[in-house]
Amino acid sequence: MLFLVGALLVLGVVLGAVVHLPVPVGAAIGLAIALWLGLFAARERLSGRRRSALPHHDRGGLR
Repeated sequence: MLFLVGALLVLGVVLGAVVHLPVPVGAAIGLAIALWLGLFAARERLSGRRRSALPHHDRGGLR
């Protein structure tokens, strides 16, 4: 619950700062963040496929 309150507080601060920017600047920043998140998600998805293709003896841990 405390994490949720903190996340909402941060969201409010960020949105309050964006309100003072011109609309095209805010939209450009939002687009840049969306592209960054999309690239991150694609990279994580591809690296997850490579990790799952490793042989069992390369994963480590106990059997």
